[in-house]
Amino acid sequence: MSIPAFSDIAKSSNDLLTKDFYHTAASNLEVKSKAPNGVAFNVKGKSSHEGHTAGSIEAKYKDDPSGTFFNHILFLLRSPPDRSLNFSHQILIRPGLAALLIFYRRAGLTLTQSWTTTNSLDTKIEVENQIAKGLKAEILTHYLPKSNTYGAKTNLYFKQPNFHGRAFFDLFKGPTATIDAVLGHEGFLVGAEAGYDVQKAAITRYSAAVGYSVPQYSAAIAATNNLSVFAASYYHKVNSEVEAGAKATWDSKAGDKVGLEVASKWRLDPTSFAKAKVNDSGIAAVAYNVILRPGFTLGLGASFDTKKLNESAHKVGASFTFDA
Repeated sequence: MSIPAFSDIAKSSNDLLTKDFYHTAASNLEVKSKAPNGVAFNVKGKSSHEGHTAGSIEAKYKDDPSGTFFNHILFLLRSPPDRSLNFSHQILIRPGLAALLIFYRRAGLTLTQSWTTTNSLDTKIEVENQIAKGLKAEILTHYLPKSNTYGAKTNLYFKQPNFHGRAFFDLFKGPTATIDAVLGHEGFLVGAEAGYDVQKAAITRYSAAVGYSVPQYSAAIAATNNLSVFAASYYHKVNSEVEAGAKATWDSKAGDKVGLEVASKWRLDPTSFAKAKVNDSGIAAVAYNVILRPGFTLGLGASFDTKKLNESAHKVGASFTFDA
């Protein structure tokens, strides 16, 4: 299996504990569609329990790497063109004949633009496996027209069979850089993260994690926030229908209390599943997800404060996803 990013060393347990629980918002709406020319649109809307609403519209276009190499006239060439290059040419001169063959290959990129209800214009440009094999580069920008403020970030991802490294650069704040790396071998994982502020010439954050991951189960221990917050997590895929996981967290600066959370997921049938979790504070949550028909998914969720069952501390939520 591939080596995960530093933030995903405990992904299996984190997803089980946080993903597909719909009580966190009163309602969620997501509409996905794709135009004939390949542009994918994604419209999202969310209403919070406090009555606030937020939304965004996103368009994504992927230009796959391609090119024409004129294979049918290769007899004119003394050597075949180098297909690994984005641009190459060959010149051939014979008595009564002169030919210039130009070979062009599109590098391929992904362009994503979004507009949110906070009037933020965000753009992301991605290029993968073109600069070097296993390297992905991103440029992210955002612009707030009302305040005339803007920002730009550059992200780099590099993956190899036993290595996964990332670098995030904020060009206008600091500038700052955050770099993390994970090494893996036969399921064992070890990773570290560090943040650096160029203007202050100082390390601003550092973290470390170790883990073990196989398809049936995984376990991880992480020390974040400058090695002051410790978390241990476990995930077990019991069988094709049942998953279970738990996470314990201790903040050494906040006292001796250890937070604990456990969750489980049941696959009811090929189109639906249910989830449940509870934490040490007595907050229990349940969720149900079902594909009502191709392209329409419904999610329902609720949370209950088991220590205050006679009070209005409970929450319910619903999610509607349309995928055309």
